[in-house]
Amino acid sequence: MTDSLLALLPSYGGYLLALVTLLACMAVPIPASVLMVAAGGFAMTGDLLLWQALLGAFVGAVLGDQVGFQIGRLGTGHVERLEAKGGKQAFALQKATAFTRRRGVLAVFFSRWLVSPLGPYVNLTAGAARMNWAGFTLGSLVGEAVWVSIYIGMGAGAADQISYLWPMVRDGLGLSAAVAAAVLLGLRLWHLSRAHQRVAQERAETQTQEAS
Repeated sequence: MTDSLLALLPSYGGYLLALVTLLACMAVPIPASVLMVAAGGFAMTGDLLLWQALLGAFVGAVLGDQVGFQIGRLGTGHVERLEAKGGKQAFALQKATAFTRRRGVLAVFFSRWLVSPLGPYVNLTAGAARMNWAGFTLGSLVGEAVWVSIYIGMGAGAADQISYLWPMVRDGLGLSAAVAAAVLLGLRLWHLSRAHQRVAQERAETQTQEAS
C-alpha cells in the first residue's frame, strides 16, 4: 500500500494527504507519517507545493479528529463494543481513557504527536466523556499543527538525513522520529543561519574595501 500511495503523491498532493491523515486519525492503519515525510521531500524537489502539503495534511487530520470525537459523543455504544472485543484496540481505549481523564485537553494535544498511536482513541474517549468541544478542538488544532510540521518538516528540512530517519518513521516510532527530526531541523537551521551571517559579513567587508 505504501508504495502505491507514494506513487500517487506527486499527482494528488494535498488532496491525498488530507484523505490519508483523516483516515489515520480515525484509527485506519495507513502510513500517514511516511506520506508526510515523503511530501516534504517532494516539496523540496519541486514536485509538490509545500503550503499545499502542509494545508492538506493539517485539514485532513483536524477533520479526522472531529469525526472521531462525534462518533464517541453520539455513539458511546461503539466505544463499548470496541472495549468488549478485547485485543489491541481495547487496550488502547483503556490507555486513552486513563490518559484523557488525567490530562484533559493536554491529552488531546500530546496524543496528536507525542503519543500519536493513542490519538484516534483519545478522540473517541473524549467524545464519550462529553469533553468540552471547544477545548477538544483547541488541543486538536495545536497538536495536529505540531504533528504535520514535524513530519513534513523532516522531509523538507532534513532531506540529506532522511535515510537515517526513514526506518524510524516507517516502523511507526513517532516519538523517536519526532525528537530526531526536531534536533536535525534545529541543527540545519542553525547552520543555515551561520552561513547567512558569514555571507553577509563577507559582503560588508567587500563593500568596505571597495569604498576605501
